[in-house]
Amino acid sequence: MFLETHGVLPPREISRLRQLADELNFVDGRISNPANETKINQQADPKSPLYAESSNIVMAGLGASRPFRDFALPKRIAPPMLARYRPGMQYGAHTDAAYVAVSQGTLRSDVSATVFLSEPDSYQGGELIIHLGTQTVKVKGRPGSAIIYPSTTLHQVAPVTAGERLVSVTFVQSLVADEARRTALYELSEVSAREGLTMKWDNRVRLEGVRNNLMRMWASD
Repeated sequence: MFLETHGVLPPREISRLRQLADELNFVDGRISNPANETKINQQADPKSPLYAESSNIVMAGLGASRPFRDFALPKRIAPPMLARYRPGMQYGAHTDAAYVAVSQGTLRSDVSATVFLSEPDSYQGGELIIHLGTQTVKVKGRPGSAIIYPSTTLHQVAPVTAGERLVSVTFVQSLVADEARRTALYELSEVSAREGLTMKWDNRVRLEGVRNNLMRMWASD
């Protein structure tokens, strides 16, 4: 299961991130995955003085997003990183690494997130392609929207043939590592949010109690 949500970043923050992308130094994207020969992109250099600002903007946007929190149940979030695709660049089919290096050691990647920053008609190709069994879903989000999906999902970025695709990507260690359990909790949250005001109070309390008790059972320390 994956989630597409809108309004993670407001226009002012999107504009600032685009400005930062013009000023930041970018390096070969394979620096973070040298074994994958199909990864042909660029990513912001963590040593660049403006890197922290770009990361903090996206981190704040995700942290304030209720849909993101309900879906990912974040325990830890890796610093979001700007990634850039220009003509001829792509990222072949892959699943994300089980563990991601962060400043405090390593983070288990349960959930991955891509936040779109470019206007979809400003570049050709570059769709995020999510493989679901024998079917594929192509996503080319509006600026400020995000696609959130289990890190175990097979996915890729189609070749960019014109323009520039700018996104921010990050990885989440969830409070609930198991995808099926995490999905069940998300569905309970959605039912509560959509039907809660029309439910009898006693039933609403019972529903929320079930979800809270499942969180206690399934969440990691």
